[in-house]
Amino acid sequence: MANPLTLMYITNRPEVAAIAEDAGVDRIFIDMEYINKSLRQKGMDTVQSHHTLEDIRAVRPVLKKASLLVRCNPIHDAGPDYGSSEEEIDGIVAAGADFIMLPFFKTAAEVSRFFSCVRGRCRTMLLFETPESIENLDAILALPELDEVFIGLNDLSLGYGKRFMFELLADGTVERLCLKFRLKGLTYGFGGIAAIGTGPLPAETILKEHYRLGSSMVILSRSFCNTLIINDLDTIREKFATGLRIMRAFEAEIAVHSDYFASNMQRVRDGVNTVLGRA
Repeated sequence: MANPLTLMYITNRPEVAAIAEDAGVDRIFIDMEYINKSLRQKGMDTVQSHHTLEDIRAVRPVLKKASLLVRCNPIHDAGPDYGSSEEEIDGIVAAGADFIMLPFFKTAAEVSRFFSCVRGRCRTMLLFETPESIENLDAILALPELDEVFIGLNDLSLGYGKRFMFELLADGTVERLCLKFRLKGLTYGFGGIAAIGTGPLPAETILKEHYRLGSSMVILSRSFCNTLIINDLDTIREKFATGLRIMRAFEAEIAVHSDYFASNMQRVRDGVNTVLGRA
C-alpha cells in the first residue's frame, strides 16, 4: 500500500497545533507571506494569515512529532516596512523552522537566491503558483538544491484566468507537472482538501487524484476545521480526530484498489463542469 499523504495544517495557535499533531497532522504550517498577497488575491476566498516570527517561536515548543513548515514572502529586497529575503529567512531558520516554503517565484534566479538564503540549514519547498514558474520549469528543476515541490492551485488558477482552482486538475495541467516532478525523483503535492464528504468538488474525488498522480502531501483546507469560527478546543479536537480518522480510512481503501482511478479523472472533469455551470 502507498504511504498515506503528509497532511499540513495552517495555524499559529500553539493549542490548536498540539491538537492537530495529536490527531495525526504531519506538518504545522506557519504562513508569513503577506507582501502583495492581498492585492493579487483580491476577491478570492483564501487564507491570508500574516503570521510572524513570534508565532514560530510559540508553536515550536509544543510540537513533539510534527514538522514545522514556514512560508516566507516571495524573494524581495528590503523595503520601508520589512527587511530583505536574506534577513527574513535568517530569522525563520533561527526561530526553528524544519521547512521553508518559497511562494510566488517566477524564475530560476529567484529560486537560486532562495537556496542561497537558506544555505542548507533546513529543508525547502518550492510553491509553483505562477504561469511564469511553469514556463521556466525545466531551468528551475535543474537546480541541484531541490528538496520538495508543491503546486499552489489558488494563485496558479488565477494566473491562468481560471474561475475554479480544480480546473487545473481537469485540464491536465496538474498531471503534466506531476509527471515532470516524478521524473526528477522529487517529493511533491498540490492544493488543499476539505473533510471527506464535503467540498464543492467532493474531497473523495480530489484524494483519489492525489493517489493517481503520485502526490505525497496536501494542505488541510480552512473548511476542514475553521478555527476562525470554532473557538471551543474540545470541538476542535473532535473535528480533527473524526476528520482524520475518516480520511485515513478512505486513503487505506483507495491505496489498494487502483481500479478506483480508471474513471476518476472523468468524475473530476464532470464535477468541475458542474461547479462552473457547464454540465
